[in-house]
Amino acid sequence: MAEASTQTHIGRRLQQHFSELGPQERRVADFILAHLEDLAVYSAADLSRLSGVSKATVTRLFRRLGYDDFKAVKAHARQLRHYGVPLASGADSLGDGVERFRRHAEREQNNLRQCLEGLTPVLFDEVVGALDEAPALAVIGYRNSYPIALHMRQQLLQARSGVQLLPSPNQSLAEELVELDPQALIVLIGFRRRPRLFEALIETLAQREQRVLLIGDPTTAKYADRVTWRLECSLETLSAFDSYASAMSLVSLLANAMLHRRLAQGRARIGEVMELYQELEELAP
Repeated sequence: MAEASTQTHIGRRLQQHFSELGPQERRVADFILAHLEDLAVYSAADLSRLSGVSKATVTRLFRRLGYDDFKAVKAHARQLRHYGVPLASGADSLGDGVERFRRHAEREQNNLRQCLEGLTPVLFDEVVGALDEAPALAVIGYRNSYPIALHMRQQLLQARSGVQLLPSPNQSLAEELVELDPQALIVLIGFRRRPRLFEALIETLAQREQRVLLIGDPTTAKYADRVTWRLECSLETLSAFDSYASAMSLVSLLANAMLHRRLAQGRARIGEVMELYQELEELAP
């Protein structure tokens, strides 16, 4: 059962075994595949009634797929959401009208509050000091973490030199890491649904004794002892897709704090950038 509940998405298992199912089991399978986003809130009786088959058929189907009972199926659906699979459900919908905006705002505020409560002045100052003083910064982020990494690199680059986004497009990481200054700081953005490479990267950086600032969701807690600093942002929403608002806010907070540590140099650099914008006519007025 562990394989079915923790490794293989139930939709994929249904598709893999569909040809082996009897006609009644296929009716349930068709219904589940069409309503995967609601699986966590259905009961076995709901599936029986909505697909027009007996409860025994529903039970037999899930056992064929490797689940002990329907509780295990619901736990699997919740686990998928925990790891970032976008599963919407009627129970989690935002509602209608102004109510949806209020509930959305409350959730976003809660995420940001949790993020800031996880910071202490000492931790924050250490991180900002490292961002300011490191001879070079390398920002890395894959998949959904990439936009956060790109934005952070762009913000930090306004105030200081030596900020890279790794790896270069369509290139491997090894050649870039071997060139990195041993005293450089790596900012690793690691939000959930990370690629398999992420774990190996954490281990490699730890072995190389490279300083690492890890920014991610609560699932990165297991890496805390292998990085120098870890900052946590919740991504939870009331519906299917994660929200990265707290992560973007944290990037803004860190970049602004770093700028104020080197205000004279930062202002001068921003001024030079603005002059080049005008010379190149890159930005519209």
